[in-house]
Amino acid sequence: MKNKISFLVISVLFTIHSNAQCAMCRAVLENEEGQTAAKGINNGIVYLMSIPYILVFGLGFFIYWKYFKVKKNKTI
Repeated sequence: MKNKISFLVISVLFTIHSNAQCAMCRAVLENEEGQTAAKGINNGIVYLMSIPYILVFGLGFFIYWKYFKVKKNKTI
């Protein structure tokens, strides 16, 4: 139980630290005139965030498909 609490506290501290870095990047990008770099950063974040979700969804669908295909063949 003591390990779980210490892990939770350390995780929260790392999360607080990472939010500060995002705020710094945001402050730098908001000061730009045309906002083209900010749009590029936002598009890059969405692109980088979507790839893992697509891969996990694909793997989950593959496992689901194989599991129910095997289960259906056993009932016949």
